[in-house]
Amino acid sequence: MQETFCAEGAPAEVAGSRALAEPINALTPALRALGVPVIWVVHANTQHEGRSDWETFYGQIVAAEAKDRIVESLAPGRQAVWSGLHQGNSDIIIVKNRYSPLIPGASSLERVLRNLGVDTILLAGTKTDVCCESTARDAMMLDFRVVMLADCCAALTEDEHRDALETIIQQFGDVMNADRALRLLTRPD
Repeated sequence: MQETFCAEGAPAEVAGSRALAEPINALTPALRALGVPVIWVVHANTQHEGRSDWETFYGQIVAAEAKDRIVESLAPGRQAVWSGLHQGNSDIIIVKNRYSPLIPGASSLERVLRNLGVDTILLAGTKTDVCCESTARDAMMLDFRVVMLADCCAALTEDEHRDALETIIQQFGDVMNADRALRLLTRPD
């Protein structure tokens, strides 16, 4: 949930991501009040002498006509949580350089979660079928419990969103809306 994905006309725009601001902004203050850490993950890739720290992705997967705009928009130091989301003073920001921040070398997220004693991850963001699903898969494989918040995730199409949620619930975790997750945190069934 950063400018590159959320802003209108951005290089990697996911138009549906802007609608996530309302449910995420409703959820995060309640999580903070319960003492649940809120962690924002943003993506950045370094460039050096025309090469990236993710050369295969930028060299073979990203369309040539979009590459320069995307590379520039994901440059380190320019990444921040999208302005439509409300951050708290105690929130943590993690920078990742792969779809999943939990694969080795992608970020410090696993270490941060373990140090905080976190055993369950509530996932929100964009794209449901790419970064969110990749993170959910890796989290489950690392023995975290995973809950994908269906109303706090977006993909390029509703079919892609729905298919990713189906994959998560079949193999990697639970899927629910933010209100239900919050109810379970305050009054476990």
